[in-house]
Amino acid sequence: YMYTCACASPLVRMKMLRFRSPSIRSLDQEVLCTIRLLDDSEISCSIQRDTKGQFLLDHVCNHYNLLEKDYFGIRYVDPEKQRHWLEPNKPVVRQMKSQQPYTMCFRVKFYPHEPMKIKEELTRYLLYLQLKRDIYHGRLLCPFAEAAYLGACIVQAELGDYDPEEHPSDYISDFKLFPKQSLKLERKIMEIHKNELRGQCAALAELNMLQRAHSLETYGVDPHPCKDFTGSTAFLGFTATGFVVFQGNKRIHLLKWADVSKLKFEGKTFYVIGIQKEKKLVLTFHTSTPAACKHLWKCGVENQAFYKCAKSSQIKTVSSSNIFFKGSRFRYSGRVAKEVIEASSKIQREPPEVRRAQFGQSRSFNSLSHKNLIMNMEPLVPALPSTNEYEETPPRVSMETSNLRPQAPKAEDEVGEDDEASGALTISELAYSPCASMLPTPVDDGQGGVDLLFSSPVQSPARLLRELHADPDIQAQLEAERDSLRLLSSNERINACVLSVARFVAVVMGVLLVTVPTLLLLLESDIDVSFLHEIRQTPEFEQFHYEYYCPLRRWILCKISMAMENLWSD
Repeated sequence: YMYTCACASPLVRMKMLRFRSPSIRSLDQEVLCTIRLLDDSEISCSIQRDTKGQFLLDHVCNHYNLLEKDYFGIRYVDPEKQRHWLEPNKPVVRQMKSQQPYTMCFRVKFYPHEPMKIKEELTRYLLYLQLKRDIYHGRLLCPFAEAAYLGACIVQAELGDYDPEEHPSDYISDFKLFPKQSLKLERKIMEIHKNELRGQCAALAELNMLQRAHSLETYGVDPHPCKDFTGSTAFLGFTATGFVVFQGNKRIHLLKWADVSKLKFEGKTFYVIGIQKEKKLVLTFHTSTPAACKHLWKCGVENQAFYKCAKSSQIKTVSSSNIFFKGSRFRYSGRVAKEVIEASSKIQREPPEVRRAQFGQSRSFNSLSHKNLIMNMEPLVPALPSTNEYEETPPRVSMETSNLRPQAPKAEDEVGEDDEASGALTISELAYSPCASMLPTPVDDGQGGVDLLFSSPVQSPARLLRELHADPDIQAQLEAERDSLRLLSSNERINACVLSVARFVAVVMGVLLVTVPTLLLLLESDIDVSFLHEIRQTPEFEQFHYEYYCPLRRWILCKISMAMENLWSD
């Protein structure tokens, strides 16, 4: 067969290609993807319309010469400024809703629970770059002493040992490490850099930074802004330990993965169902949009599967619904944390060279905020032969690097990542107000940043009306309805209106005749049927029973009792 394909004429080969693919045009149409890396450099890749997300992730990892790739993912932002993780087993084009060319970001998706178990220095360096971003954007909350040590580790990794001849008294101010960087903090960083970290190479300083950072409560937290049942702002997150909730500067909930029994969402409401202190716990939160709620649910499902399961074969497809509705279904695909650690321990190759950004090219260097940075990229690292079962090889793929041009940082709706901080974290006050996943930059809740998400819907009615009027199909339907209404006389309109009202009343009565007896059967009877038992055990039914039905029943009985007393007294 191979010989026949090689010797056949171009026309025969074209027919064979048409036989294998339903559309030749789908193979000819290439899509340009630009991916921003953790050091703010960019690579561009031309893919085909049926290329899956795993292929794109593999090529970025090959660019780095990275083997421990399971901790990383590619993130993008849709036109409504909602973040998403690129799913590996679905075509890229079907996931992206924005216009071409596509712009995405390569980021850490699952933070290692123990950084010391990472085998290669290259993987630790990429995690170090991610944590630098988390500190800069206020996602990694740290007390003053911890902030000073982390900042000193970054300075040691990028400058080396302190040299009084090369480093002036204010050399720390050249680094932009925190959203709010006080003079007191800079002096403490300089003191630790001078006295405690001398002699440490870049790799050791980075490792010390990872070791100190991973012990903080907000390590690995990608905060999702929500409202709790009281209307107060809360930030939800998922870590290697479990599900966490932050309010102000405090962690108010930590539910370990072993105690989380179900994650679900309905519309804009997100539920966490678990067991705490041998009691059933149901936590309810409200997001700004249904898309944000679904993204939150997917992140929770993936993190639970990655950190909780012992083997990827144990992962099951989960549903967001209750027993009455189908809802959304999702299944995490990939290896789990224990499998990744086991695979890392078996790596036997010569450690690859780590190409660190030089001082002046780093994101933490202060010139980045002045928008005058020009970065020259290193040549591509030779790609490794991939053994990943998800990788595809479309007929034509071109991979190239592009220099970072001296321009203003792009907004999140263009690149999918927060690029400018706006006072997200105050070290002295420990106010946890990280970036919101729906906004292009970190927001300050004191200025109504998170509240803006819930008060301003993504799609306003005016915008929705404009989109409807611009749709020719909608216009045709509206015009057909207008013509039909013109043909109806006034009597016919009245008859149609009465008939529709009668139908509506009949449907409501039918629903009530079925629903009310069923509810009474569930609430008042002691019939122990498996189907009824399952319904009674659901958190929604228990909440309805104790919060709505029981008070209503007490009120009705009280009214009946008062009426009977008045009747007997008369």
